[in-house]
Amino acid sequence: MTSATAINTLKYTPETCINCGMCIAVCPHGVFAPNGRAVKPVRSDACMECGACQRNCPTDAISVDSGVGCAGAMIRAALTGQKEPTCGSGGGESSSCCEG
Repeated sequence: MTSATAINTLKYTPETCINCGMCIAVCPHGVFAPNGRAVKPVRSDACMECGACQRNCPTDAISVDSGVGCAGAMIRAALTGQKEPTCGSGGGESSSCCEG
């Protein structure tokens, strides 16, 4: 199993992948691409942790803690009326965690 980066919680197990392409079809940030017998993460740092890939993978080759990271920040921003999503727990951080 490979972990994407310390930036997010995306984990991918290529040995389990059957190359169905669902993750490619549902990922809003183009994290996965075709690669022979299995897909491969090509933009792991762009993962916003929405969970679409995990929910649509028939073999559980992908895991991600959905609702954290960029997706969580976008939801918090919408609920609190912020114009831009920010990382952290609202402690005054101003950098966007949805860059990439």
